[in-house]
Amino acid sequence: MRVGIGVDFHELVAGRRLVLGGVDVPFETGLLGHSDADVLSHAICDALLGAAGLGDIGQHFPDTDARYKDISSLVLLERTRALLERRALAIVNVDATVIAQAPKLSGYFTAMKANLARSLNVDPAQLNVKATTPEGLGFIGSGEGMAAWASASLKTP
Repeated sequence: MRVGIGVDFHELVAGRRLVLGGVDVPFETGLLGHSDADVLSHAICDALLGAAGLGDIGQHFPDTDARYKDISSLVLLERTRALLERRALAIVNVDATVIAQAPKLSGYFTAMKANLARSLNVDPAQLNVKATTPEGLGFIGSGEGMAAWASASLKTP
């Protein structure tokens, strides 16, 4: 069994879509980044890459590479899954938490899990997605950004 942890942060800005787990969440601001800035998917990529001992998302999909400009982070998850499969590593489970003051996300978890499961080619029961607020503390609590933490476990067949 191999275990990895992923963490990601992005700034919230006007004029961007808010994409989490591949779901467009209606909100007045969106996450700033080279890709679609899906903080949830990025944390999961890092957790999976960490569990596999393959570095981090920036090594595989650098924000200096024009190929990844505005790319869906679900595609990055698919490519991460392919890296795992080449090493005969199978996803056991992923647990992830989005940290955001707003908006409320519970109504989107089912769609997020479906998108993530499809990209990772796993049963949605192998994924857990949840959210918490920082209770008004720090840059996330003031609405300036969002973060996500994820853990992942892998096994060899």
